[in-house]
Amino acid sequence: MEDQRRRTTGYDERDVRVRPNRRGSRPRTKDRPDHADAVPGRVLTIDRGRLTTLVHEGQDDEREVVAMRARELGRAGIAVGDRVGLVGDTSGAVDTLARIVRIEERSSVLRRTADDTDPVERVLVGNADQLLVVTAVADPAPVQRMVDRCLAAAYDGGLQPVLVLTKADLGDPAEALAAWAALDVPVLVVRRRVLDDGTRVLDGVDAVRERLTGHESVLVGPSGVGKSTLVNALVPGAGRATGTVNENTGRGRHTSSSAVALSLRDADGARIGWVVDTPGVRSFGLAHLTPERLLRAFSDLEPGTEGCPRGCTHDDAETTECALDAFVASGGAGDAGPARLDSLRRLLRSRSGEADSH
Repeated sequence: MEDQRRRTTGYDERDVRVRPNRRGSRPRTKDRPDHADAVPGRVLTIDRGRLTTLVHEGQDDEREVVAMRARELGRAGIAVGDRVGLVGDTSGAVDTLARIVRIEERSSVLRRTADDTDPVERVLVGNADQLLVVTAVADPAPVQRMVDRCLAAAYDGGLQPVLVLTKADLGDPAEALAAWAALDVPVLVVRRRVLDDGTRVLDGVDAVRERLTGHESVLVGPSGVGKSTLVNALVPGAGRATGTVNENTGRGRHTSSSAVALSLRDADGARIGWVVDTPGVRSFGLAHLTPERLLRAFSDLEPGTEGCPRGCTHDDAETTECALDAFVASGGAGDAGPARLDSLRRLLRSRSGEADSH
């Protein structure tokens, strides 16, 4: 049959070695473009696969560009604050879409896990140099172990932690500060005040602004502590939604659904820093931290571990081998030592699945 077709037509299927429109017919190359012409940008926010970036091309040419992740990036994660390279339509015009083809090396990483047994790390923010841990003096009451978790994440990620106490008009901040008095952590206090004409102002915002100037800072804290109110005072026009605290649960309502990087500007409109506002958190898993890295957040307790035997896990309050009990009992960690040791051991034990109400 085939021989007859060849005699009558001059060819048969054996002459066709590559079928048109067949996937995989064309040999693929391993070479990938280096995208030397990629435009540098900074990720401001991420929403359902679309990333808003700030692109710089020249001193006065700055614009927001919406982009998507390029396929060649594979599974590489992109976070708010990342420096990236973009190609395609980077004009920033309406309905245009660029592609992110490169993620620059991060100088720091703030990350957490869903809980203390989840091995999957979630990068919250890249390239920040300060972490402002925001907690209220009252309404809701401060949760020491949540703050301790944030401090541990800051030290591990290469960020300078700063403690911000809000709603100081509702209680005495000294009581809240006692838990971290032995740590070398800067503390800022913010309180609300009502003027004679009924206008509400935040005292302490100027001190916070001064602390943020020249830095790339990220704010983290539970819902309802006044974090979004603080951001709106620092960045007029930010429009971050604010909420109230549930009277029954003592918890705040989530008002910010995604992290966003905002420009901090002076009175003349010049950028003097960056502020990254994050959604309120109710848990801050640290499964990615080893016990040694966790201990860095408890610098007041670290000297007490010098008397511990090799391989001591520090997580058993009943053991006679861990030197931390004697160290705390002797006052080595100050008045807050017992509470701090309890917090450390709760964190360590939670890594094995024991519940920690944080």
